[in-house]
Amino acid sequence: MENKIKLLLVEDDSMLTYVVKSSLEGLIGGYEVITAVNGQEGLKAYQEYHPDIIISDVDMPVMNGLQMVERIREVDGNIPILLASALGSPKDVTSGYKLGADNYVKKPFVAEELDAHIHALLKLRKGQPSRNETDCYHFGQYTLDAAHATLRNDKNGEKTVLSRREAGILRLLARNKNQVVKRGAIVSHNWETQDENDYFISRSLDTYLVKLRKCLEDDPTVSIKTVRGVGLMLVEE
Repeated sequence: MENKIKLLLVEDDSMLTYVVKSSLEGLIGGYEVITAVNGQEGLKAYQEYHPDIIISDVDMPVMNGLQMVERIREVDGNIPILLASALGSPKDVTSGYKLGADNYVKKPFVAEELDAHIHALLKLRKGQPSRNETDCYHFGQYTLDAAHATLRNDKNGEKTVLSRREAGILRLLARNKNQVVKRGAIVSHNWETQDENDYFISRSLDTYLVKLRKCLEDDPTVSIKTVRGVGLMLVEE
């Protein structure tokens, strides 16, 4: 039996959310629909549930859809994101694409229309690197099993048990290997705060980085570099 598409719907209109969720779940093949009422909740749901695709409204309180897309694209360039808006102005559309949205659909819409957009986006993703279903990442002589918070040295078979937060930090860096990840993105994905300037959290992150760097010191081709004033990068030479 084919697995259902796991979809994150970010929408502050409760009636529209109900209609879209029930309609998509009723289609042949079906969807597993997770909902959030604003961009901030959408970010948390994205981090927790790892959906296959995101559909988001643009104009929402707390954090709008464009801000959410920008935050997600800091750490994930792969997941398809479809923006939906009643506004549909050229400025909104241009901003959405610049921030990393894959497509735009104008409200009102029906479930069948969304279904067509979704399958078109997923089809485009075929042949491209997909989301790491096993949550395992390989770099140098190491394999990170983020789901079980372990780092294995493939050369000697030794395993290091990591804390949940250490595994989360390394996972984010490994998913974006050889690319800079902003400190703020690391903080927001591993602490219950959006404040990267919190002194205690910043010092805590530095402490975790010391341990993670020590865990990787057996392989000189792999390192965690600090890009001053920007962020961190897992480098594999």
